[in-house]
Amino acid sequence: MSDETKKGGTFALILAIFFFLLAISTLIPYKNIDDVSFLGYKALCAFTPISTIILILVGIVMLIIRQKVRK
Repeated sequence: MSDETKKGGTFALILAIFFFLLAISTLIPYKNIDDVSFLGYKALCAFTPISTIILILVGIVMLIIRQKVRK
């Protein structure tokens, strides 16, 4: 495995972790927000269930890309 492949796999893993952390952060209640999320509470993100699912899917895609790069 070349150094470029290792770097690409590591970068994809870091991005996947970043997107998973962002997905979790969209669920955090935050009282200083004016809009209520789709789940019915004041969350950090007003599009809470939709944005959470999108970010999780992007994280999964990053893991798939990492797996393909490492082969």
